[in-house]
Amino acid sequence: MGLLEGKVALITGAARGQGRAHALAYAREGADIVAVDILEQVATSPYPTGSRDDLDETARLVKDTGSRVIAIGADVRSSEQLDEAVLRAREELGRIDLVTANAGIWNTAPFWEMSEQQWAEMVDINLSGVWRTAKAVTPTLIEQGSGSIVVTSSVNGLEPGRNFAHYAAAKHGVIGLMKNIALELAPHGIRCNAVCPGAIDTPMTHWQGAYDIFHGGPGGTIEDQRASGYHFHALRGAGMLDPSVIANAALWLHSGMASAVTGVTVPVDGGHLLMGGVNTSPIRL
Repeated sequence: MGLLEGKVALITGAARGQGRAHALAYAREGADIVAVDILEQVATSPYPTGSRDDLDETARLVKDTGSRVIAIGADVRSSEQLDEAVLRAREELGRIDLVTANAGIWNTAPFWEMSEQQWAEMVDINLSGVWRTAKAVTPTLIEQGSGSIVVTSSVNGLEPGRNFAHYAAAKHGVIGLMKNIALELAPHGIRCNAVCPGAIDTPMTHWQGAYDIFHGGPGGTIEDQRASGYHFHALRGAGMLDPSVIANAALWLHSGMASAVTGVTVPVDGGHLLMGGVNTSPIRL
């Protein structure tokens, strides 16, 4: 018996990267998966967002574990689309037990130079999208009398990040939202918690602007990113973290092993927040 045997998990941003890691981790522990992603380009994203091919690949990998899967194109900026995804999940899989509100984007600019559209899309997806996801699924969880919601914040939900104030503001907001969801749903036997990833090796961190941040100026490369990952984390050997480490933390939060855990924030950051800055003497091996 897996940790999530017999459960159905809905995951947003599931087409690739962190969302795919969640889907596979839960499926390997027995859960059936509702994989949701936007399937169109977000205007202010400087890297390609998830495609139908990406989502279909997630579905294929989940099926290989033996779990059932539904792959649904839906935008977390649309309550109507999320409501339709929940309805389809209930019709085809019978229930929803677990929700991982993972969909998010990242881009950079000094706060006084970013456009209204940059700010609005960031907050609409990274913060309001979490609210809409929880809102869409909560009536089902209340009806069932149980459930678990895990939301994706960031270490930048606990500290600032230079040149992405909109991202940090949204991720700080996710933690406040999580605490309120946990408080309001506790009488219904439903838990809500947050994971706060450190520097994760996903498509979100593979674009020129990200490489330049890791380099400390223009001209950054993937090698700069890989080297800087060691300075971002305190643990020996912790460079850019694999998304599976975040999925494993969320898996625990969703499982019966965390049955008395709600309203908490779990950094999965290789000790980054211990340092109050960067690791000037990383041990790589």
